[in-house]
Order: sequence, then structure tokens, then C-alpha cells
Amino acid sequence: MSKRNTKTDWVDPDDAPELTREWFETADVHHDGKLISRGRPKSEAPKKAISLRVDADVLDKFKAEGPGWQGRMNEALRKAAGL
Repeated sequence: MSKRNTKTDWVDPDDAPELTREWFETADVHHDGKLISRGRPKSEAPKKAISLRVDADVLDKFKAEGPGWQGRMNEALRKAAGL
């Protein structure tokens, strides 16, 4: 009998895989029974996804300046709003 929803057919606890550095680097981390998420911590002021229609030349101008165009556009809007 094998475990359901697992990637391997491993069933015998005496036949456990070797715990290598690579295994620990990808393992889930729990603290007091709660899964600790990996990656960037959640922001106190998360951005909101919206749909916004802008003129093509405005969008082209921001995109032409390369990666980070959305952040630059956000900064321009903040400046225009007096924030």
C-alpha cells in the first residue's frame, strides 16, 4: 500500500530517503504547528491589482525605460497625487 498524493512510492519508514542538504533547503518549515512561508514577507501595505486604461504612448514611454516600469508609473502617480 502506498501513500496517496505523494511523488514517490516510498512506504516503509525504515527505507526513508537520506536527509541531504538539498532536502533541507526545500523542506517545509513549521513553528508551533504553523507553516512558515518562504520568500518575501507579507507587506503591511500590499499593492492592489487593478485594471487601468492609459494611452498607448504613455505606456510605451514607461516600458521603453526597461524593467521596473510599473514601479516608475506608480511613483509618477504618487507624485501627481501629492503623496
